[in-house]
Amino acid sequence: MSANASARPIEFRNTTLGATLAVIQAAEPTTLADAMHKMLGGMPDFFNGETVILDFGAVASMPERIDWPGLQSLLRRYRLQPIGVIRLPEAHHESARRAGLALIDPAQLAAQPPAEARARPVAATAPAPAPAAPERAPAPPPAPAAATPTMFVDRPLRSGQQVYARGTDLVLLGGVSPGAEVIADGSIHCYGPLRGRAIAGAQGDHGARIMASNFGPELVSIAGVYRTFDRGIPEAYAGKPTQVRLNGTDHTLNIDVLQLD
Repeated sequence: MSANASARPIEFRNTTLGATLAVIQAAEPTTLADAMHKMLGGMPDFFNGETVILDFGAVASMPERIDWPGLQSLLRRYRLQPIGVIRLPEAHHESARRAGLALIDPAQLAAQPPAEARARPVAATAPAPAPAAPERAPAPPPAPAAATPTMFVDRPLRSGQQVYARGTDLVLLGGVSPGAEVIADGSIHCYGPLRGRAIAGAQGDHGARIMASNFGPELVSIAGVYRTFDRGIPEAYAGKPTQVRLNGTDHTLNIDVLQLD
């Protein structure tokens, strides 16, 4: 995530439970509504019915009473389905239960070892050899897992908006304004002006790339290696078709003008 992400009243992350985690710094629906409108551009269909867990660990000043109906209504407005809470002060546990929200142990969100490793038994002694079985045709190879579809964003992203392509590439057809932020676990392709912050390989993919037809971002980052342009974009690639990728030897960022002719 970006260096200034923690300054936002709400931030969305993925979890090992398959639900979206909403890390909030304020519990008032009105404050969060303003932040979500700026971040998501007021698009009511930004999410696609995803389940969401509210994380209250960063709320500095908890109200005496939480407006659960207001919070749930706000999240559902963006097609999010609230199912639970974590790091909620104990004084609010009962009201959360009455609102139909589960109290989730934060440890459940930590990464788990693969199921195969957890299920593998440990033998105390060497097993006796099994009798020879008749030869049989080899089993067909398992079908490949379906790839996560590329995320396409057709409209320009305005200042304060954020888009995160979880587990896939991000294709931007309308450009990115200053102050906007685009994040992808894969690569980022921007066919309009790239003026905000572009973060590719967010989960550590060193092979991810950032490609823009009109290069002028505030920050680019691949797999945690970043570069800012506080003093402006170098003339060599300012406003030009440009590619950003990691150098395979020392993991520094390479920024190269694309020759499209």
